Amino acid sequence: MFRLLAFLGLVAVSPLFAQGARPNIVFILVDDMGYADLGCTGATDIRTPHIDRLAREGMRLTDFYSNAPVCTPTRAGFMTGRWQQRFGLEFAFGYQVEQYRRVNDAWVPEPDMHALGLPLSETTIAQRLQTAGYRTGAFGKWHLGYRDEYNPVKRGFDEYFGELLGHADYYRHAYFDGTYALRDGLEPVQQTGYLTDLINDRAVRFIRKHAREPFFLYVPHLAVHAPFQPPGAPGTPMVTRETMLHGSREIYRAMLERVDDGVGLILAELERHGIADNTLIVFSSDNGGERYASNAPFFHHKATLWEGGIRVPCLLRWPARLPKGRVSGQAGITMDLTATFLAAAGAQLPADYRPDGIDLVPLLTGEKPEVERTFYWRMDRSNRKQRAIRHGHWKYLNDGNTMDLLFDLKTDSGERRNLGYQHPAVLKELKSKLAAWEAEIDRTPREIWVR
Repeated sequence: MFRLLAFLGLVAVSPLFAQGARPNIVFILVDDMGYADLGCTGATDIRTPHIDRLAREGMRLTDFYSNAPVCTPTRAGFMTGRWQQRFGLEFAFGYQVEQYRRVNDAWVPEPDMHALGLPLSETTIAQRLQTAGYRTGAFGKWHLGYRDEYNPVKRGFDEYFGELLGHADYYRHAYFDGTYALRDGLEPVQQTGYLTDLINDRAVRFIRKHAREPFFLYVPHLAVHAPFQPPGAPGTPMVTRETMLHGSREIYRAMLERVDDGVGLILAELERHGIADNTLIVFSSDNGGERYASNAPFFHHKATLWEGGIRVPCLLRWPARLPKGRVSGQAGITMDLTATFLAAAGAQLPADYRPDGIDLVPLLTGEKPEVERTFYWRMDRSNRKQRAIRHGHWKYLNDGNTMDLLFDLKTDSGERRNLGYQHPAVLKELKSKLAAWEAEIDRTPREIWVR
């Protein structure tokens, strides 16, 4: 009894918690998936019955965005619930990244591509949920630091299994230069099998192990990111730099359908233990789709700030709280899920924590009216410079300083008609808001800069 009372003192007790019914939380994050590649978003050549079930038995958000147009920064935004630019993670770790450390107020290039990670000064959602009494597990692609100090088990997860890098061979679990990425906790492990299957298996085992206590299960798949290797083909040659992007829509389809199989396994395991109704499951993508994906009806793709690079599916199923079969135009962004999960868990947050996302649940249940949102994006690489802001239904895009682009997403979600000359006041306001956000971000002290 004493231990229970002590624990209660650490958390803010929500009504659900007081009734002994805190939800389990499952977040399934797909990599590089196209907006239109699910049955519930219009796909006709890819079968995703289990993912579609989430939409049918829960809610689908039509105006949901990733924190960034590439992997690492979106994941960092989710882990912290804050704009990732605040702590310097503006692009994805990898061999093409431009990265720096601050030394005596000067930015000094960091040549070791595996040296940096999510700054240790940042507290993750997993750490906050651990404090709130949740068991935490992550199974899949990490991409927030390769060294041991950045490993998920050092950042709030009780268990981790997956690949630390941005991508690797699905069967041999190594980068094309031989860097081995598969870990079970801190330990490199040699394991036979297709990565998506291994992730699905470990996710189900985690549910089975912790079905009688509140848990947070994070399932960040490598699929459908390159290399494009289908399941059921262990004889596929080892990926090389030259073959990394070789593939087809058919291979992409098979990879995504194997992710869907895993969603089915997770749902079945939750039902087996009678906890499916009070489990909040969210399914999304870390950015827009790439070469074999379909981002219809949006323009462009991953690594751009056009809608095709940042508008992503988001499905939420929580029968105990959320309505069934609803489609919502409430705008949201990846880091909103952080605030949503922490609120659902009744987690106590320190007074100095300033999240940039919001709890979506009251807006989706009708407890609160839908709200107008303002989102910002920036890519400031030496070879690609883009900035964008969405405010309400208006979007301003600066694509390489070529011209000012203003779109009304309510009537032109494909971003085909530049309305800047017709609405100069709106254009001026959005440019001013974007400049103010950038100024605030750039004033924020940070130790690294990854772009």
